[in-house]
Amino acid sequence: MIVRVARTDEYELVGELTVEVYVHGGLVNPASPYVSTLRNAADRAANAELLVAEVEGEVVGAVAYCPPGSPYAELAGPDEAEFRMLAVRKTARASGVGRAMVRACAERARTAGLAGLRLSTQRNMDSAQRLYERMGFVRTPDRDWAPAPGVDLLTYALSF
Repeated sequence: MIVRVARTDEYELVGELTVEVYVHGGLVNPASPYVSTLRNAADRAANAELLVAEVEGEVVGAVAYCPPGSPYAELAGPDEAEFRMLAVRKTARASGVGRAMVRACAERARTAGLAGLRLSTQRNMDSAQRLYERMGFVRTPDRDWAPAPGVDLLTYALSF
């Protein structure tokens, strides 16, 4: 498995993969305006760093790494990065893909000399929360927030 920057010709695939995971996985209502954000991988690539996980030539995961100043960074401070829209295809779950993408984000933040890495996650994303905690992220309830009514997000931070 390799984690790398997404190529332009993969943006549509990444958008559809992200929608598949979030919408068809029951995490986001199909009628939500957020679906268009999930689908728009080209915008993430332009305004953050769009990473993909590739296994045997197939893109099986994606994540947006958001350095300071990225319009996709919603809760990170000026000396922190954030990652968003982590998506792993169902067939590739529990194989280390999510961990590898989170590790790639952490390495980018650490290499940039930042103080930490932040993320938001939905309450019902139990397996993701277990992964983050095993990787050393800690809950930051003072930063929990709701981007829309009924969408309560938990926050985590990894300090370097």
